Amino acid sequence: MITHLLSAADLDAETATLVLDTATELAAAAGRSVKKFPTLRGRTVVNLFYEDSTRTRISFEAAAKRLSADVINFSAKGSSVSKGESLKDTALTLQAMGADAVVIRHQASGAPHTLAKWVDGAVVNAGDGTHEHPTQALLDAYTMRSRLGRLEGLRVGIVGDVLHSRVARSNVLLLSTLGAEVTLVAPPTLVPVGVGSWPVTVSYDLDAVLPKLDVVMALRVQRERMNASYFPTEREYARRYGLDARRLGALPEHAIVMHPGPMNRGMEIAPEVADSPRSTIVEQVTNGVNVRMAVLYLLLGGAVGPARPTLNVPPAIDPEGAR
Repeated sequence: MITHLLSAADLDAETATLVLDTATELAAAAGRSVKKFPTLRGRTVVNLFYEDSTRTRISFEAAAKRLSADVINFSAKGSSVSKGESLKDTALTLQAMGADAVVIRHQASGAPHTLAKWVDGAVVNAGDGTHEHPTQALLDAYTMRSRLGRLEGLRVGIVGDVLHSRVARSNVLLLSTLGAEVTLVAPPTLVPVGVGSWPVTVSYDLDAVLPKLDVVMALRVQRERMNASYFPTEREYARRYGLDARRLGALPEHAIVMHPGPMNRGMEIAPEVADSPRSTIVEQVTNGVNVRMAVLYLLLGGAVGPARPTLNVPPAIDPEGAR
């Protein structure tokens, strides 16, 4: 059992499957007239974002509100952080205000682990530097399972800027835990040092790998994190590693195309691929809300009193009780 979600490595197969199953229950209830649950009524969730974000921040906010939690959105821009306030002082401030959960995105790898030592509430890692993004991996796994019916034995190719990608690291950890076979495809300059110890296969030839895949996931080229020239030109990168219509045709008929967003259309993925029926990119955004609802639901559980429950099997979900 866990009290925070800091890394995909925190999740064993049973716990990860519990999150996915809970998200499935929540998704089934989303079509009902009453979409909100009373589960976290009276609880406070703080979204603490030190980096720009659209999908993740809004997704966590929507998830918490659908569980009837009170939500406080904190952005480093326009706050005391710009005056020099440290992460610790910000954490102590949130602690004094009675935050039950803190969702943090930070440019420094390891910041959520440090924050978890300073606050009593649950801490959820929404992306830390180039380290990890566990809820993105969970929603990606949920999407794969929803589309293809299983995770065990799936052949997943993760293509692109693996070196700077926290999404790739979390997906490798989670998918290998759930029995998928992961192949990383990237230029040699964008493959991390030490990748030989990861539970993956590495390839530099995308065209050779595509016919064997059930899932291909394109990663955004993170130019804002690059301080050197990792490939000759954007055009050359797109030619070697971009997902275009020709490469879409090389995939097995059942295979799906994924991207964590935001996309560089025309670079890592062509517009006709991103908008094709085999693309799950918009579906991933929808699934992200359900998965993050499941994470908050399981971590906080709506229990009353000072003792915060661990991630455990939840009571039956009853959306009809929400008013």
